[in-house]
Amino acid sequence: MRPRGTAGEFRPVVGVDEAGRGPLAGPVVAAAVALPTPNTVAGLTDSKKLSQKRREALHGALLAGAAAAGLGWAEPDEIDAVNVLQATHRAMERAVSAVGLPGAHVRIDGSSRPSGLPDAECIVGGDLSDQAISAASILAKVTRDRWMAAYDTRYPGYGFASHKGYGTADHRAALARLGPSPIHRRSFKTS
Repeated sequence: MRPRGTAGEFRPVVGVDEAGRGPLAGPVVAAAVALPTPNTVAGLTDSKKLSQKRREALHGALLAGAAAAGLGWAEPDEIDAVNVLQATHRAMERAVSAVGLPGAHVRIDGSSRPSGLPDAECIVGGDLSDQAISAASILAKVTRDRWMAAYDTRYPGYGFASHKGYGTADHRAALARLGPSPIHRRSFKTS
């Protein structure tokens, strides 16, 4: 059931999630998704529970079947300037704005609400329990993974296509050998 607005009308629900808070390199990407009623995209869950192949298939189905979707991101220099949590909040606000559904009921995965979304509902574990948040989780993850694969071509030697910027042993070895690239977060400890 959709939440009711003040006049009793049903409000659209927009789910929000992010990808890329923990890596040493690359942006934080947030997605916001409004699903149609009834939802026609089956198999939605937390993106981390799905194979890359399944995420890719659902990504295409979501782009074709979502009532509305938007992306927002924060680049490494913004993450370094304001910290990763505040940068994540900014990316979420940008994603919700890109959806273009003023007055929507916004549901965010997690327990931290961006100041620019004061009426949003935070749901811990929402990427598993809320279909719109699950959809946002998938869109954010696939989008960020694709960007990191593109960065792998632009900045060869770091292995971005395989580890997506996370602090794996191979990534740390590449950092020791090559030094940081322009997409590395300078505020993150790399050793």
